[in-house]
Amino acid sequence: MRRTLLTVPVAGLFAATALAACGSDSSSADDGSIDIVAGFYPLAFAAEQVGGDHVDVANLTPAGQEPHDLELAPSDIAAIEEADYVIYLEGFIPELDAAIAEYASDKALEVGATVDLLGYDDTEALEDEHAEDEHAEDEHAEDEHAEDEHAEDEHAEDEGEEGHDHDEGLEGNDPHLWLDPIRYAQIGEAIADGLSGLDEANADDYAAGADDLTAELENLDQEFTEGLANRTSDDIVTSHAAFGYLADRYDLHQVAISGLSPDQEPSSQRMAEIAAFIEEHGVSTIFFETLVSSDIADTIAAETGARTAVLNPIEGLTDDDGDDADYFSIMRENLGTLQEALGAA
Repeated sequence: MRRTLLTVPVAGLFAATALAACGSDSSSADDGSIDIVAGFYPLAFAAEQVGGDHVDVANLTPAGQEPHDLELAPSDIAAIEEADYVIYLEGFIPELDAAIAEYASDKALEVGATVDLLGYDDTEALEDEHAEDEHAEDEHAEDEHAEDEHAEDEHAEDEGEEGHDHDEGLEGNDPHLWLDPIRYAQIGEAIADGLSGLDEANADDYAAGADDLTAELENLDQEFTEGLANRTSDDIVTSHAAFGYLADRYDLHQVAISGLSPDQEPSSQRMAEIAAFIEEHGVSTIFFETLVSSDIADTIAAETGARTAVLNPIEGLTDDDGDDADYFSIMRENLGTLQEALGAA
């Protein structure tokens, strides 16, 4: 369901304000700028857009590095300890979570607390396709074999619990908040609140930076809404479940080969289910990512006759993106790719 989120949740605002207050005596006044450490690219980009010339932002995740797999060097730990402000997403980089807990708990903004999160269950998308047929079969069985059905249901429940073991770790909150421009704007507003608490003299500049970022993101949201309005399909098959927020915002239907972790290997059963879904629904394109191998997408594409294309989750930039690439340019590339794949070009 598409939800319009125009305000930052109250809890997120309180969290940002409280964290900013804790760091109000930071060393930023010594050199005239606020030293910010951000966990990965979208958070660093938002901090730069909001903070402008008043901030010095260090991105912990190098270009071309998958942030989920980031291992912190001693220099990274030192940067976190010495920073005036740290911006991160809990659970996205486990080593960073631990470092913040030890060295920066009083000066960190956890952006997941500033937006409405989406849950994720990798079985949901495919189960819904067969719900109506299963319901009809259950009613027929109930009419003719009520007692037998009860026994079968108990057996099925046991099998379901065992069969769900392969999905362990695939359920939880989707972390890819920034792929929804409206939620991303809320993160910018929370950063502005935090920086204003650290540097009250420049609070108006931070508010203006957040307003400018929000305006650009609202324009981007409008481009996606209009650009996908005449599509002929809603289905996006992705190599891993990175696009739940994009799908939620624009009423798309994400079917992920792997779960929330790009390193997770799908089972042969899952790959067979995805291939069947592609053939049944006439899906033309399987999307893979810039920082993750395309091998699994290529395998299913070869089996089904679909093509592959890059849909970028913007977890980080690569050396191939070019000097002018940023969040907005990559999101517009994603829009063009989706338009072609979904019949909206």
